[in-house]
Amino acid sequence: MRLKDKHIAFFVEEGFEDLEFWAVYMRLREEGAHVTVVAPKAGATFRSKNGGLTATSEAAADAIAAEAVDAVVVPGGWAPDKLRRYESVKRLVREAYAQGKIVGMICHAGWVGISAGIVKGHRATGSLAIKDDLENAGATWVDAPAFRDGNLVWGRVVADIPDFNRELVRAIAGD
Repeated sequence: MRLKDKHIAFFVEEGFEDLEFWAVYMRLREEGAHVTVVAPKAGATFRSKNGGLTATSEAAADAIAAEAVDAVVVPGGWAPDKLRRYESVKRLVREAYAQGKIVGMICHAGWVGISAGIVKGHRATGSLAIKDDLENAGATWVDAPAFRDGNLVWGRVVADIPDFNRELVRAIAGD
């Protein structure tokens, strides 16, 4: 269990991508991480993008201190477009990044990184739909399944979840 004693804030909002949430969440738990599901409001239940799954937040973003986590992870789907509207979410992502904590983003999650102001000067990937947004925010687009650039871990799309998970676990473990 490579992530034993690691604490991860894992974001959720309405329209999260089913597999980018649950497959990544389960992989982190499998590695022994303590994963807290975080949203703008604690105790809220959200439906996935495809409507088949739900996830319930355990904590509100404004109740989480960046100092208390080793990483933050943002799944894709339509959730990032909602998450980036909350200052508490952007603050947690921005502060975690500034403290050198791992920030994992897959698919449309780059929108949160853009709104938090942390992508400029980094290589980035995600859904092709946000390529222009990432470039306009000062990132350099890379069409690759998953990679790490500094303390940012990027994943492209659902099909790349295994690559994203491997890269994310390595980064959080400090490999």
